[in-house]
Amino acid sequence: MSANNERLRRARKVRMKIRELGTNRLCVHRTPRHMYAQVTTADGSTVLASASTLDKELRQGATGNVDAAKKVGQLIAERAKAAGVEQVAFDRSGYRYHGRVQALADAAREAGLQF
Repeated sequence: MSANNERLRRARKVRMKIRELGTNRLCVHRTPRHMYAQVTTADGSTVLASASTLDKELRQGATGNVDAAKKVGQLIAERAKAAGVEQVAFDRSGYRYHGRVQALADAAREAGLQF
């Protein structure tokens, strides 16, 4: 089994648990160059807010480091609060909770999202 298949298997387990809880979720996706974050409904059918390093205000400078992930975390929290979402479940998509994923989560918490 490849590393990506194992990551997707872990992600599937977490998503099923979040669906049982029935809360909105903050989904994170990372590539070597960019970070992406979305706030979706519990079943994943509707995107309520999104942010990434591809946004115009975040595109200057490096986009694949911890500082860029912090900016994405702050931006997703602002956009989620503007959409009326205060409480989310953190879906790390099977990635380990360290580095850029942790920086994004911490920045979103500091900006007012609760999870």
